[in-house]
Amino acid sequence: MLGFIGCGTMGGTLLEGMIKNQLVAPEEVVIFDQDSGRMLFFKENLQVNIADDIQSLCQQTPKIFLAVKPQDMKELLLEMKPLLNAEHLLISVAAGLYISFFQEYLGDSVKIIRIMPNTPCLIGEGMSVISRSQTVSEEEEKEVAALIGSLGKVISLEEKHMSAVTGLSGSGPAYIFLVIEALADGGVEMGLSRDVALSLAAQTVLGAAKMFLQTGEHPAVLKNKVTSPGGTTSAGLLALEEGAVRASLIKAVIRSAQKEKNMFLEKK
Repeated sequence: MLGFIGCGTMGGTLLEGMIKNQLVAPEEVVIFDQDSGRMLFFKENLQVNIADDIQSLCQQTPKIFLAVKPQDMKELLLEMKPLLNAEHLLISVAAGLYISFFQEYLGDSVKIIRIMPNTPCLIGEGMSVISRSQTVSEEEEKEVAALIGSLGKVISLEEKHMSAVTGLSGSGPAYIFLVIEALADGGVEMGLSRDVALSLAAQTVLGAAKMFLQTGEHPAVLKNKVTSPGGTTSAGLLALEEGAVRASLIKAVIRSAQKEKNMFLEKK
């Protein structure tokens, strides 16, 4: 059995992806959410089981995804503590909550895996990074990675890298949406309709990303292949360098990562 506490945007996405990709059968899933409407929605649409309360869920399944809001996690952990045993494995998708946070409220022996997904998980093109406590075995980590793999790519990293992951892939989709919007604005300025400009910008970003992933060539090499001496692309790149776009993106990742670290300190 597999449990889910919290069925909001990310929890619901994980749940739906796993079932639709047949990584877990609906009858092997039990969920609980404070919003009874959300539970009924998933029961009716995915045929999963619903629990009456946290105690019932913990008794039914040893592997539990924690997908509540970070500010609600402490209260949940305090409720769960007397209900857990050595067989339970907790999988957190809450941003900014380190493994030590869970150990503080549940003890050092708790088995906890932390996941940092991003919003493209909604369409099966996500980038998720997982870290595990020392009490979690490699086999258990692989099992969780396989479940998350239904929503995109997954890699395992030491938790010390999670702030950087948050700043890059966690927040990254927002940066790229801004890039798409800005490219489209340029197209509109030059006479294209908004719809056409957005379509051109989005497909260009998608194609460039796929080209890098499929060729494995360094982005600088691919960039140079598009850039002729004294040509149109060269002129455009000069404008980007003058606008410090490269430096701004680097700073965006750094500041987002620093914010994640500060959020954790504030929650302690």
